[in-house]
Amino acid sequence: MLIDSHIHLDAAEFAADREALIERARAAGVRGFVVPGVERAGFGDVLALAAARRDVCPALGVHPLYVARATMADLEVLDAHLAAGDAHAVGEIGLDHFVTDVDPARQLEFFRAQLRLARKHGLPVILHVRRAVDPILRELRRAQVCGGIAHAFNGSRQQAEVFMALGFKLGFGGAMSYAGSTRIRELARTLPLSSIVLETDAPDIPPAWAPHARNLPENLARYAQVLADLRGIAVEEVGETTARAASEALGGWRPA
Repeated sequence: MLIDSHIHLDAAEFAADREALIERARAAGVRGFVVPGVERAGFGDVLALAAARRDVCPALGVHPLYVARATMADLEVLDAHLAAGDAHAVGEIGLDHFVTDVDPARQLEFFRAQLRLARKHGLPVILHVRRAVDPILRELRRAQVCGGIAHAFNGSRQQAEVFMALGFKLGFGGAMSYAGSTRIRELARTLPLSSIVLETDAPDIPPAWAPHARNLPENLARYAQVLADLRGIAVEEVGETTARAASEALGGWRPA
């Protein structure tokens, strides 16, 4: 069994053929889809998907690249959803220091507020970490949330070990499929398999075999094979272990 620990099935890019793509992914062995929200306006779509499909795990949060148009009232709505048990994690939240036109101070304000909500409700977090690993680790040490997933991990071995010590799993996907991504591939080869989760981030981060195309849910099966080849183990072991890791990161959630 494979679990896609990060996929935006609610994205507009999937509006025309969403169900067909999900079924193709299921035929390839993908049994669960973790769908993180990125802003209040999309919470309803994420929750509707989860209500319609028992293989969808909903998370809700305000993405760092959406904080410019977010308000504190959005966090009150998020708080209410979390109190109602609507989500299995708070996410996608974090910091993005690659994009320069989103105020870092506002990103940090929303990140800290959502970490407080995660701790209040005893929920894991799904992290967006782009060129901001150390600032995020600093906030995690202070917030003391109950772990989660560092999506699209691209840090150092030392940073990976700190995340793992804080109870986080590390997400690997499309970047791992590129032969030139030597550092990511070495981490995927050598980190404890029990700390790795697979993800597509579809429709984003396309794989090496289709670098200019829309990323698809079914690609997760090929990512599993890439990881198996890197580690020299059976793909079945990769599927079983990474699915278990995703479940552990999400408070025991398993697809029906």
